[in-house]
Amino acid sequence: MAQTLPKHKCTILTILLFSFLLYGESHKFSRKLSPKSLGLKKQKLSHLHFYFHDIVGGDHPTALRVAQSAKTNTSHTGFGFVVMIDDPLTVGPERSSKIVGRAQGIYASADLNQVGLLMVMNYVFVEGKYNGSTLSILGRNSVFSPVRELPIVGGSGLFRFARGYALAKTHFFNISNGDAVVEYNVYVQHY
Repeated sequence: MAQTLPKHKCTILTILLFSFLLYGESHKFSRKLSPKSLGLKKQKLSHLHFYFHDIVGGDHPTALRVAQSAKTNTSHTGFGFVVMIDDPLTVGPERSSKIVGRAQGIYASADLNQVGLLMVMNYVFVEGKYNGSTLSILGRNSVFSPVRELPIVGGSGLFRFARGYALAKTHFFNISNGDAVVEYNVYVQHY
């Protein structure tokens, strides 16, 4: 004859099994969400235009070399240098133009054969409806190309879930001290 569990043991086993299933469901690693549940609406496409002032020389530089390799000074590309930046973003190309944000982050020489920078930075906006919002850039900048494309990999505030690209074009470069003004046209999709 087959033996059966006593009724109270069956009830305990059922409760344990049910508890295990509930516990397993409440601690999932991921789940699907509706964009509406996060307050996201239809995506927008915005075009931003500003000038990036990389000030290396003078009494108040906004770009400082913070590291370099033992071979950086003998490399024809400057390979291995790392620069920390807090560069103003302005409406016009003049330094005195209205500041709309800051470019904060790092650029580094990352190419042994030609001048190519790894750009890791946030555009931190301080003006208008984008005040407090940021865009995150991560990409290659071939500085001697007439126009460079850098990917936008994210953002915050009004640029949450942002993606897009920035086109950089050198407006002015001072060969004696390294100061540069770069025109940016940024195309970004966001909610």
